[in-house]
Amino acid sequence: MTDALKTYKAKRNFDVTPEPADGGEQGASLSFVIQKHWASRLHYDFRLELDGTMKSWAVPKGPSYDTKDKRMAVHVEDHPISYSSFEGTIPEHQYGAGKVVIWDKGTWQPLEEPHQAYAAGNLKFELHGHKMHGKWVLVRMKGKGEKQQPWLLIKEKDGFARPAAEFSVVDEMPDSVKALPTPTRAQAAGPAAARQGAAAPPAELEPVALPATLAPQLATLVDAAPTSAEDWLFELKFDGYRILSRIDGERVQLFTRNGHDWSRKLEPLRAALARMGLPCGWYDGEIVVHDEQGRPYFGLLQQAFDDESTAEIVYFLFDAPFLDGRDLRPLPLETRRALLQGALERAPQQPAVRFSVQLDAAPQDIVAAACKLGLEGVIGKRRGSPYVTRRSADWIKLKCGQRQEFVIGGYTDPQGGRTGIGALLLGTYDERGRLRYAGNVGSGFNEAALRDLKRRLARLDSEQSPFEACAEIARKSHWVKPQLLAEVSFSEWTRGGSLRHAVFHGLRADKKPSAITREIPLHMEDGMDSVDRPGVKGSLPPGLKVSNPERLIDADSGTTKIGLVRYYALVGQLMLAHLKARPVSLVRAPSGVGGELFFQKHADSGKLPGVTQLDAALDPEHAPMLEVATLQGLLGAAQWNVVELHTQNAFAARYETPNRIVFDLDPGKDVEWKAIQEGARLMRAMLDELGLQSFLKTSGGKGLHVVVPIKPFYGWDVVKAFSQAVVAHMAQTIPERFVLKSGPSNRVGKIFIDYLRNGRGATTVCAWSARARPGLGISVPLDWDELAAVKRGDQWTVATVHTRLDRGNEPWAAYAKSARSLTAAMKRLGFDPRQHKGA
Repeated sequence: MTDALKTYKAKRNFDVTPEPADGGEQGASLSFVIQKHWASRLHYDFRLELDGTMKSWAVPKGPSYDTKDKRMAVHVEDHPISYSSFEGTIPEHQYGAGKVVIWDKGTWQPLEEPHQAYAAGNLKFELHGHKMHGKWVLVRMKGKGEKQQPWLLIKEKDGFARPAAEFSVVDEMPDSVKALPTPTRAQAAGPAAARQGAAAPPAELEPVALPATLAPQLATLVDAAPTSAEDWLFELKFDGYRILSRIDGERVQLFTRNGHDWSRKLEPLRAALARMGLPCGWYDGEIVVHDEQGRPYFGLLQQAFDDESTAEIVYFLFDAPFLDGRDLRPLPLETRRALLQGALERAPQQPAVRFSVQLDAAPQDIVAAACKLGLEGVIGKRRGSPYVTRRSADWIKLKCGQRQEFVIGGYTDPQGGRTGIGALLLGTYDERGRLRYAGNVGSGFNEAALRDLKRRLARLDSEQSPFEACAEIARKSHWVKPQLLAEVSFSEWTRGGSLRHAVFHGLRADKKPSAITREIPLHMEDGMDSVDRPGVKGSLPPGLKVSNPERLIDADSGTTKIGLVRYYALVGQLMLAHLKARPVSLVRAPSGVGGELFFQKHADSGKLPGVTQLDAALDPEHAPMLEVATLQGLLGAAQWNVVELHTQNAFAARYETPNRIVFDLDPGKDVEWKAIQEGARLMRAMLDELGLQSFLKTSGGKGLHVVVPIKPFYGWDVVKAFSQAVVAHMAQTIPERFVLKSGPSNRVGKIFIDYLRNGRGATTVCAWSARARPGLGISVPLDWDELAAVKRGDQWTVATVHTRLDRGNEPWAAYAKSARSLTAAMKRLGFDPRQHKGA
């Protein structure tokens, strides 16, 4: 071993680097580790334990599940076994300087005698990791005098192989697995993870503090059962309320899916759970009340709450995201269910608490049987999937009929001998937050329900309609504030967007009205069964088709079109916080970086689902401007060859009054980065003197952006003139650093603070947007305290964004609350707004 590690030790100064010098014990099984390493360039260090050391290869692009991909793997020096647990940063000026994370780990099994295969340069093996599964081969190439031997890492054909155009394991599973236990061979196999059951969480899982709140995993409505039924587990879809239980010793709390504490409302159930003495954890399930035939019936559940008589409520548990002080969310579905079932079986039995059993039959037969029995439908859950706290296509809803929640926006008067109300006027919110009329429901009520509704609605009377203007709404309607939700079944939607044959089932109190949108089932395509897991951060939604996925976008980074689309999937939710409600401009690069660019403020949104056209009145001399308000729109734009997205300084709803100012620090020739950093600090100090809060982000190019949230009171001309006055003051006060004029000759050795970004129609690159420049730098929100450590405006790129995701938008957490009026700042600067339009 000493000889094997000689080269490794010679390259490192262990007084400086945190890497281990030697050590590490051999386990019962051969281990492997893949470390994601941001050295001079991002690469993946692939290591296999053999003969007391880790045989190592550097794989620049990382592994691929496509059997056609032959990934270069450069053979490097052996590493000690202890290196498999190393995660940290190798200091500058040390060999391999840069951040290292444990991207995957597990065990490996040679498929032939490993020493002979390794010596022959044809090593075949099977991996059992969190991300790496199935059969692989390392093949040595005929070298051409290289100091380090070139090998190829290739996926063998088996049930785990996937086309590169559909799945990229390095893009869709970017994060560290250091905190996770080394998977057993059964766990790594996914579906077989826990078929034999389990009594307690794996001992390798580190104890964690029980979080105070938890959002549930939500299911996606689909239009058909999956074709590969063996990959799915099915349960009944309960006709009730989703409830999460937090059990911490003797304290038992019950929460709705929106985090409302219903412990008092559900006191009998809370007491039953307390008597069971279950391990500390979060338990996920659904509460129901059964009818005389033993079927869950939502109307009876609603009546139980109305009568404050909840003793008949039954709680069906189906998942345990946390259990016995461990975070089980990364573990496979079957493992979590087995642990939950074991905990329930060991506890004193309570009739009100039950385990949601798996339905063993073909999915089509299960759905047919559920519908025949008058049940709502079934839930399908992908075997081997983790628990994620958002909506995911790993959980799917198959309904017997159409049914969802609607917002009540008004009602009509009763006719004939009817009392209370005639019909409820229903609506759903669109992507821009507008309540769209969806028709009415006038059946499904009894006399008691009609009287109760009339009483509740009377408290919410309003003189103004909450709906977008619609000619179909009855003229003699009564309006109410949109605060109540109705559960309604119906036969179909009309072409005009109204319900047909609607039936009222009850009111809901467990969801927010603003979250109610029209449910549109996704098409259950064959590819959705096993490819593109939306439950995994950075994966692509089902149905998104990327044309020419392997077309090169940027030669410097090797980023392909599918890689750019996956990048926007990865940062989509972070970026939407900056995109929503603002007019956007798109920079398309059909020929990639270096080719011709097309800057578009207007486009046919019909070609881009999720990209909407704004009111034409905002820019009457041109075609309607655009807004990207959904992840679908962002990914559709990327599929349309959009690289950059720029936003304007006003929300579309109040377009004539900007709500932010942007100062773009644009360095001239020969300006060093330290001068740009100092310029940003001086800019901040100036704004502080004016009483304005400022926020910082990289530009993704050469400079920095200082962004000031303001209250939307003054018009475009005033705001632009004020920003120009600020820059003029800076240039006059510190002329050796700043200039007011933008010409290249004026900027040599100086910084132009670009105030032109603040004019009507002007744009600034959006936070998290890539830039259409070599390397694909990205614009990243910063905390002012981080500025000293930032090395350049394109420090983070599409390839290295994973090193920044842990902070996300956190540096700008106070942005929304920091808007100030410009009036006081104008007085301090001596700026008179009355001399400009829009004052």
